[in-house]
Amino acid sequence: QGLKPLIPTESPDLIFGTSKLAPGLPAADHYLGTNKVPDLQKVFQRSDGLPVHLKLGYPDRLLYRTTMALTIGGTIYCLVALFIASQPKKQ
Repeated sequence: QGLKPLIPTESPDLIFGTSKLAPGLPAADHYLGTNKVPDLQKVFQRSDGLPVHLKLGYPDRLLYRTTMALTIGGTIYCLVALFIASQPKKQ
């Protein structure tokens, strides 16, 4: 029986290391679509004074304002809860 080597003597078959298409499958070009990276680079590199997280317009502003409202509301809620909890109880 003995000890088995820790490192396999044969290299395993590559799973994704082939440039050939699998037989019977359609070409992958149909699923890829267009490359949107150059368009997004133009949008995000525009020097219009806006921070990156607001460059895509209305949806970004809506998410930013919602996040800020929840953050400020949560902070106020916590401060009020701490104030109420710190008051001495009347008997």
